[in-house]
Amino acid sequence: MASNQRPPDAGTRPTPGMILDRLARGATRAERITHTEHLPPRIGSHADWPEQIRPEVIAAIHSAGIERPWAHQARTSEHALRGESVVVATGTASGKSLAYLAPVLSTLLDGSEAPNGRGATALYLAPTKALAADQRRAVREIAAPLGSAIRPAVYDGDTPVEEREWVRQYGNYVLTNPDMLHRGILPAHHRWSSFLRALRYVVIDECHSYRGVFGSHVAQIIRRLRRICARYGSDPVFLLASATAAKPAEAATRLTGLPVVEITEDTSPRGELVFALWEPPLTELHGEQGAPVRRTATAETADLLTDLAVQGVRTVAFVRSRRGAELIALIAQERLREVDRSLPARVAAYRGGYLPEERRALERALHNGDLLGLAATTALELGVDVSGLDAVVIAGYPGTRASLWQQAGRAGRSGQGALAILVARDDPLDTFLVHHPEALFDQPVESTVLDPDNPYVLAPHLCAAAAEIPLTEADFPLFGPAAAGLMPQLEAASLLRRRATAWHWTRRERAADLADIRGQGGSPVQIVEAGTGRLLGTVDAGAAHTTVHDGAVHLHQGRTYVVKQLDLEDDVALVEEANPPYSTTARDTTAISILETDTEIPWGDARLCFGSVEVTNQVVSFLRRKLITGEVLGETKLDLPPRTLRTRAVWWTVTEDQLDAARVNPEQLGGALHAAEHASIGMLPLFATCDRWDIGGVSIPLHPDTLLPTVFVYDGHPGGAGFAERAFHTAADWLTATRQAIASCECDAGCPSCIQSPKCGNGNDPLHKRGAIRLLGELLRGAPAETPKERDEEKEPNGATEAGDAGAVEAPEEPQA
Repeated sequence: MASNQRPPDAGTRPTPGMILDRLARGATRAERITHTEHLPPRIGSHADWPEQIRPEVIAAIHSAGIERPWAHQARTSEHALRGESVVVATGTASGKSLAYLAPVLSTLLDGSEAPNGRGATALYLAPTKALAADQRRAVREIAAPLGSAIRPAVYDGDTPVEEREWVRQYGNYVLTNPDMLHRGILPAHHRWSSFLRALRYVVIDECHSYRGVFGSHVAQIIRRLRRICARYGSDPVFLLASATAAKPAEAATRLTGLPVVEITEDTSPRGELVFALWEPPLTELHGEQGAPVRRTATAETADLLTDLAVQGVRTVAFVRSRRGAELIALIAQERLREVDRSLPARVAAYRGGYLPEERRALERALHNGDLLGLAATTALELGVDVSGLDAVVIAGYPGTRASLWQQAGRAGRSGQGALAILVARDDPLDTFLVHHPEALFDQPVESTVLDPDNPYVLAPHLCAAAAEIPLTEADFPLFGPAAAGLMPQLEAASLLRRRATAWHWTRRERAADLADIRGQGGSPVQIVEAGTGRLLGTVDAGAAHTTVHDGAVHLHQGRTYVVKQLDLEDDVALVEEANPPYSTTARDTTAISILETDTEIPWGDARLCFGSVEVTNQVVSFLRRKLITGEVLGETKLDLPPRTLRTRAVWWTVTEDQLDAARVNPEQLGGALHAAEHASIGMLPLFATCDRWDIGGVSIPLHPDTLLPTVFVYDGHPGGAGFAERAFHTAADWLTATRQAIASCECDAGCPSCIQSPKCGNGNDPLHKRGAIRLLGELLRGAPAETPKERDEEKEPNGATEAGDAGAVEAPEEPQA
């Protein structure tokens, strides 16, 4: 929870500019900074708490060092106390927690004085366990003067069995996550009846993270919660907190199904933020097909984290992958050992898949200042109070501007100045952004979009709802317009049975297990040390084929392991500790077939299409790459079963005449299509508010369904996530930016900064840079002057990852329940 007071030692900190100047010293360091953005400090604006807030609560807030609320905190509390659902969407560290805590604590205190019954209760939902644990700590601190009237308790997969009954019976501020609500609380609602009967508030923290398919699942979970609450006679008010986002009330309404008021004016003070864009230098090495190779963002970030730790600058380095977080921490520790033997212990990695006690220990060490540097995945991005950080290093564009600002905002909490550095990967989008800063700093953040009516999402939640309380036609409006049409299909599949006026779940299995809300594709795979049987951690099922296949290098807490065997039947990966001089990268193949074309638009002789496809993917081998440089050492074949995905895609075709006009001959065609596909996948996140790892692509010189040269870009989620649909509606702008990114790259024949993909199943062969430029130019010449009507509609999807050419989606960092 962000304090409204400036820390007394803030004046002794080095300024962000001073820190950046020290980092830029050296022969080539300054040349790596392509742009520096200075965001000036902002003065805060106070208000008074609403009269309905209990004086004891105000006194407790005072004792925490907060004299008066910011104006947006007071306005949020007013709406909550009037019984209006509200979303507060202000900047990082603007005190959103206190905005909803004040009315919640006041109401819980009122309820504690009720002569009979349990009194009022509140439910808090966080997207990660780390955030829930952090919020319980904050609530305990601020509510300490209120005594036993406030009883915060975490209820998640890490809660010991012996504590769970106490939480159900006595906890009045229960902190959990959507996974546990879905699998643990709602199916057992009879055991939670007294809590749900008294439920007054539901807090949904970091609600902008509920986007895409995951957000659509959470929207249906919330509808199931509202239905059960109504059964017990309660009608809770929803209080949502979000990072700055476009149209937060619309997104919150889609998430909850209720009208929501928005508070978007941030009246908290902000310290100076210096934001630098940093491009690693070219090396003397050459990669696939002889392309020039830049120094990796991983190596560059490890250097920066090392230098910042030596300066005593408290830093979090955000990394996109679990392996990257481990590797950066390991490299930084080795280099710090050469400077001062006490420093390596003050740098660590933090990621999903760690055991609960490991995560909690790291969170405490970061919170109290024992750690100087942390290399973290997005498992730490959301909301955890790490006040006192001086700098944030972001290794690679995180996929959306909203996430970029969320990560940058981890530093400078409590009002002091901060430094943020975005280190570009050797990737088309990252390269584009560090040379076009206006695309980051002059554009608004994206809308948070989800689709609760996606039948792949809605159907399993209708089954779960029927298992909780038999479904009737009166329930259909709550679940959305698609609900009624799905009931005959669920009956035909023998998932539901109609008796009289209601549909019942009649199977012995748990209905809640039908919905895989984080897209993990099954049970997590346990990573076990072969010699000792010790459980090291877990990896999501959807990522197992690419990350813990036989021979894969696995990093854990600074130690390196090699996978000896991946047992898919028992969901176990057996590993042995080793020290290989390489990392591993999986390779895969993809085939795609068109199931249905929903929309087709002529672009001259070309066609732009959107519809349903079936993607078949198989991991076939892995590469061994030298640490730090990424140089390929060799390839090893694998024998893993194929996986099939039915999803949504955008695709375009060109004719023979257009190929002639573009001067693309048959020998160049495959490479030109392949290069255009890679670059378009890399650029789509600027238009579809997805992460490139949520989308996949396939290019084929003669596709059997179109009988023409065709490029596909598809969503990496069953049923689709909206990314391909947004690409269809913004195709002219998207493909124009793609062509520009390729044409402006200084390389001769193509490189990772323009047309090479790190996940290409074909080893980036064939690729033809000049052919792709000419082909895209000819395609765009036929684009209609008027874009489709739907383009102007707000249908921006969110949230996921390029399965590269393979579509193998890496699941979120931390399974929650």
